[in-house]
Amino acid sequence: MFEQLIQFDHQAFLGVNQGMANPFFDWIMPLLRNRYFWAPLYLFLIIFLVKNYKQNGWICIVFLLITFAIADYFSASVLKHLFERLRPCNEPGFKDEIRLLVACGSGFSFPSSHATNHFGIAMFLITVFHQRWKPIVPLGLFWAFSIAFAQVYVGVHFPLDVTTGALVGCLVGYVTGTIFLTSYMHKTWNTGS
Repeated sequence: MFEQLIQFDHQAFLGVNQGMANPFFDWIMPLLRNRYFWAPLYLFLIIFLVKNYKQNGWICIVFLLITFAIADYFSASVLKHLFERLRPCNEPGFKDEIRLLVACGSGFSFPSSHATNHFGIAMFLITVFHQRWKPIVPLGLFWAFSIAFAQVYVGVHFPLDVTTGALVGCLVGYVTGTIFLTSYMHKTWNTGS
């Protein structure tokens, strides 16, 4: 069963990494996984929260940072060291089959911290804002998915790595978003004050 899962994961990886290869993806996917590419979005988010929600916006930013910290710590410092799965670009007997578009990295692969962190942030924002702004759900999920997909496309993670990272991140983001709403901001946030 476990060997079949790994074999399926390898096939799915090759389906994305090689089967979907095209010049546009070769250009855009390395950018999507680069944290600096998204810096304007993060800056916009900070300005938006502070301008529209003042002190409550700062509290929301603190919770976003807490969400990121928990997601990153749990994926990078706990799960990766527990499973110690090699990245596709470092796996003996497999690394010669892949198209590597970025530096491989020396860390472990499972789960993807990029996927965990970005799905955590997306789910936090969805949990907090979905009552006020319905488009946050598809936009947040598409944003996080595009980053996770890019990790597979460029050759540094398997699909199972990003899928597990997405699930862990969603759990973290939902919990921190729920704590933010119920413990600190429920009345204020939901009334629009």
